[in-house]
Amino acid sequence: QVQLEESGGGLVQAGGSLRLSCAASGRTFGSYAMAWFRRSPGKERDFVAAISWSGGETFYADSVKGRLTISRDKAKNTGYLQINDLKPEDTAVYFCAAGGVSRWKSEYDYWGQGTQVTVSS
Repeated sequence: QVQLEESGGGLVQAGGSLRLSCAASGRTFGSYAMAWFRRSPGKERDFVAAISWSGGETFYADSVKGRLTISRDKAKNTGYLQINDLKPEDTAVYFCAAGGVSRWKSEYDYWGQGTQVTVSS
């Protein structure tokens, strides 16, 4: 069993940066791929980025490629999402997930509660 808790969200001006964290508990977190999804107002929960269990492979949605960096620190059981050059369209609730590396929500077994990111123009 894995429990996930996101933090680091907040209100930020366009052009700014944020680093979201996903703290995991459970001995098996290191064996799972980890991902970030986001749900913008009125939209579905969409894939943002994923990282393999080893951290050696990363995957990004085309819409965010170049501005976001996903990483993980297995020793700390924590994953991260660095978001640079924030835009108003990045406003969303960001969720971390653990499971098999994929762009599909159904492939992830564990989810956090989400952290709100609001970008003002």
